[in-house]
Amino acid sequence: MKLTTRDLTMIPLFTALMFVGAKVSIPFSAVPITFQLFFSIFAGLLLGARNGFISQLLYIAMGLIGLPVFTYGGGFQYIFNPTFGYLIGFAFCSLILGYLAERTSKLTLIKLIGISLIGFAFTYIFGNIYFYMIKNLYVGTPMALSAIFKIMVPYMIKDFVLLIVAAYISSLLIPRLKQACLYSKKELA
Repeated sequence: MKLTTRDLTMIPLFTALMFVGAKVSIPFSAVPITFQLFFSIFAGLLLGARNGFISQLLYIAMGLIGLPVFTYGGGFQYIFNPTFGYLIGFAFCSLILGYLAERTSKLTLIKLIGISLIGFAFTYIFGNIYFYMIKNLYVGTPMALSAIFKIMVPYMIKDFVLLIVAAYISSLLIPRLKQACLYSKKELA
């Protein structure tokens, strides 16, 4: 796997944006309102499948080794936090979005919103199931999966609005990034 200078710059940038997205949070019930899904969507759409996924895995790895990059700190024990499933979902959201965006011709705003919705759905389905399993199997406080989906509705609405914003900004940036990459490759030739 060969990484370019651009890759080595953009991957850590999006890892840092995930940290910012976790720390700029609004306390709300059991789960704070964060901007992490917003940045994982950006990572997938702007970096592509491989680099977006790497940026998210790097973020998760930093948190699991103990750096306080997650909303509530860090450390390996964080895997027992009911919200850890959403972090895994963010990584796969970037992978899925990047994969779909790389294979879609003429990325329009509508296509970017559609692609983003797939990553959004995956993140919430995976995250909610993980939340359910931790609550019921580890914590021992029985909670119906339907109740978790109901709890997550405000977050889903917020993230739906943010995914439209991310798709819109990406629709403006992707052509410019492609043009800049092509231009720099011509310069090197």
